[in-house]
Amino acid sequence: MFQLLFVCSRNKWRSLTAETIFKGRCGVEVKSAGTEEGARIKVTEGHVGWADIIFAMEKKHVRRLKERFPAQMMNKQLICLDIPDDYRYMDEELIEILESRVADYIEI
Repeated sequence: MFQLLFVCSRNKWRSLTAETIFKGRCGVEVKSAGTEEGARIKVTEGHVGWADIIFAMEKKHVRRLKERFPAQMMNKQLICLDIPDDYRYMDEELIEILESRVADYIEI
């Protein structure tokens, strides 16, 4: 069973949508978090340690994760999905993009 962590800025739209659509699918466990102070759920060392694969929405999220958790990120699979902050929670286009890009890395 894979454990997937989705990370965006505020954990309100992109990463939360990803958590919602992938939860309970194909034997994966899913969590989501944000990198900013005002995030709904702020990413912690525990999240990073728990995850087998971390999907970041933008390059800035990759950078923030590597800066905040350098030791924990060393052996982690960290993937940037390159999804801009242009979508609302459960936006149909966002769901299509997430499913397409995540499918490049895991079987869903």
